[in-house]
Amino acid sequence: MATYTKERQIPSVPTDTPIFYPDTDGKPMAVSDLHRRILTRTLQALDAHFEQQPEVYVSGDILMYYVEGDPRKSVSPDVLVSFGLGKKNRQTYLVWVEGKSPDFTMEFSSKTTYDRDLGHKMRLYASLGVQDYFLYDAEGLYLPSPLMGFTLIDGVYVPLSSGTDGGLHSDVLGLDFQVSDVGLGLYDPVAGAWLQTPAESAAARAERETERANTAETRANTAEAQVKQEAERAKAAEAEAAQLREQLERLRTRR
Repeated sequence: MATYTKERQIPSVPTDTPIFYPDTDGKPMAVSDLHRRILTRTLQALDAHFEQQPEVYVSGDILMYYVEGDPRKSVSPDVLVSFGLGKKNRQTYLVWVEGKSPDFTMEFSSKTTYDRDLGHKMRLYASLGVQDYFLYDAEGLYLPSPLMGFTLIDGVYVPLSSGTDGGLHSDVLGLDFQVSDVGLGLYDPVAGAWLQTPAESAAARAERETERANTAETRANTAEAQVKQEAERAKAAEAEAAQLREQLERLRTRR
């Protein structure tokens, strides 16, 4: 089984002068519309999933500095999730301020990034102690597999084995990742449901409300039809009874 060696932790550099840590590196969030769409959806789905857990911080394309005093030592994960921090807004992620590295990072690989994602970034995340590291290739052209995942064991990254459905499970997130019709699907095996963005959830609720309204209308129409049928049967029975009374009266008259 392939493993990825952990580099020695880079020590902090002490400094007495204020250090400026830029909140942008001038690079685009994504290399294509497809990447941007799937990346944005992934972040929104994760945000929604952890919304009720105030200690879980979800972000993406934020500059993460990992050596105090050296703003050259930075990396910008496409997706990161960190437990125990809180959801406050951040301009940058300073590892020494937060007190920890993220628990999960993910990179959306492209022609210009895949070799770095599998090389430098993988070694860096391992050295920083990031537990789970996932990679996704939207075009399916650059990585050995469109979806790859690694977990840190004894300081080295070990590849995760895919399930029967081709998905990969992240223990640290408790979620399954799978290439799907939305690009990248995230599944909660405990809830037994696919993660949705707020917009998707709202659309699903609206669809359910419409279905319930249609069902209620159908039931009301059915009930109304049944009432009409009962009224018509009652009217017919009354007419038949009146006819019988008339016949009986004629028979009495003849006598």
